[in-house]
Amino acid sequence: MKDRRIGFVTVTGVDLSPDLRHARVFVSIMGTDPEKKASLGALEHAAGWIRHELGQRIRLKFLPQIVFSEDTSQEYGQHIDRLLEEL
Repeated sequence: MKDRRIGFVTVTGVDLSPDLRHARVFVSIMGTDPEKKASLGALEHAAGWIRHELGQRIRLKFLPQIVFSEDTSQEYGQHIDRLLEEL
């Protein structure tokens, strides 16, 4: 995807509903808070295009509605590491 608003983004996981109609895509975003917010906003804006591209590549009866969520587990892990080092 070519969009200047999207920085360094990595898909870390996807949760699908049992009926495959809803997908929550977890992404890890590198950068400052405004850059992260801009990247997530651009991804949410492009969700329809991404869904269309999935439809071109994957044959499914229903294409899932895509919702992007920021995965903060790496930041949380680093926070825990810092706390443990302080002890």
